Amino acid sequence: MLIRLVILAALFGFLFGFDEGVIAGALPLITSTFEISASGEGFVTASVPLGAVGGAILAALWADSLGRRKVLIMCSVLFGIGAIASGLAQEEIALILARLLLGIAIGASALAAPMFLAELAPARHRGAIVSAFQLMITIGILVSYLIDLALEPLGAWRWMLALGAVPAFVSLIGIALSPESPRWLVMRGRREEAGSVIAAIQPDLDRKDVDHIVGDIAATHAGEPRTAPWSDFLSDHIRPLAIFAIAAFLLQQVSGINAVIYYAPTILGHAGFDGSSTQLTATVGIGIVNVVMTVVAMLFVDRLGRRPLFILGFIGSAVSLAVIAYAMNGQGSELATLALIGLFAYIAFFAVSLGPLPWLYMSELFPLAMRSRGMAMASVANWSCNFLVVFMFPVLVSYAGAAATFAVFCAFCVLGAVVAWLYAPETKGVSLEDLEQRELVAAQ
Repeated sequence: MLIRLVILAALFGFLFGFDEGVIAGALPLITSTFEISASGEGFVTASVPLGAVGGAILAALWADSLGRRKVLIMCSVLFGIGAIASGLAQEEIALILARLLLGIAIGASALAAPMFLAELAPARHRGAIVSAFQLMITIGILVSYLIDLALEPLGAWRWMLALGAVPAFVSLIGIALSPESPRWLVMRGRREEAGSVIAAIQPDLDRKDVDHIVGDIAATHAGEPRTAPWSDFLSDHIRPLAIFAIAAFLLQQVSGINAVIYYAPTILGHAGFDGSSTQLTATVGIGIVNVVMTVVAMLFVDRLGRRPLFILGFIGSAVSLAVIAYAMNGQGSELATLALIGLFAYIAFFAVSLGPLPWLYMSELFPLAMRSRGMAMASVANWSCNFLVVFMFPVLVSYAGAAATFAVFCAFCVLGAVVAWLYAPETKGVSLEDLEQRELVAAQ
């Protein structure tokens, strides 16, 4: 049951990655079809993170009242409608609206799915299980790149976009047949249902152990409102957690990851790689590195811990981006190869650290009654910054050049390393209830 639910919830990560990555190969074809400008190109691309801001807010409102499962059901429907509408779009504005719909689905599911996973997972495996969401994002990106590579010679950008409806249908069937988060059930007073879910997820536990877990969840949250007021985020023990969760996502985005994901072929063109097929082939290589290193992150996040991986990720990303900026400051095949190596290294460090850890941190740090709203705050910061970076990237490159743009990303990663060193907490192997108690004790 646990494996099935992890695969299912992580499938929303696949949809997230697919609908983000597929635009990389489709965009040049879309640009020629609709004859759009550089700023229009930025808005077509950035409409997904813009919609995700609204999706995160909606998920925050509904995840506690309706439950994590029902929010994910609605996300599946939106993913399917958005993918089909994107493929059928006959003008630029219709495509932007369809991608805004996809963005709403991505923003809502990116909040609800990691929360669902964190609340299902045994503490000793929580890091790897929540990181499965990030792994599926990378697999979705890789699959979208492969589809782009296969369909680009045919100019079939509509099929590139519309194929996202297939995993959306699979996720809809799967989540409709799945149980709700046991912690949400306890919060709603449905302790017997919660016990049944925990017993199915951890069949090695006897009834006494299951009752103990349910009782521990209920005791930790006894007397709490089902959803805490926003003013609680200003309290002494929650405010630092909220600031750190928001900062982690802001620093993740200004490292430049989504500029690379959305515009990988364009970046490779600036680096000196000629021809769309060559650029897409190299882009697939970036996608493969992304998947492999996310698997490495899953293997080590519960062994090494969150804090050392976070610090390492920022330092490695800063060095890699410095290499890219240097290589893009000149011309020649050797510098083009150096830029590609730098891109591969950057993706590797990002995937092993900066990619999964903000999602994991935000699903762990907030108390149950504040989790959906706390995660929404972090998600809104994430998607707002994502929108700005993706929208501004083609504009910045056209005015300042690719080398200067990547130098700015490098500087932000240096700042991220300092923030991680000073403030990143360690949460490995601790149950969500024990984390909550630890935060309360620290505040006293």
